[in-house]
Amino acid sequence: MNDDEKGKKFLELIDDQNNLQWSIVAKLSSLINSKWNSIELQNELTELVEKHSKITKELNSLDDEGTL
Repeated sequence: MNDDEKGKKFLELIDDQNNLQWSIVAKLSSLINSKWNSIELQNELTELVEKHSKITKELNSLDDEGTL
């Protein structure tokens, strides 16, 4: 992957990560409002956190391949 492709991928991943962070905050707020009683929200939050972790690992691997 050349530097231009890495840069584009980096920006795409950062955008995806940012969107997930906002979704996590929204789900967490809803879960708190439900007094932590919504299994559905708990599952959705778990899924979002897993996606966020995957993106973070991918971002880190871009950096491992060389300078962005």
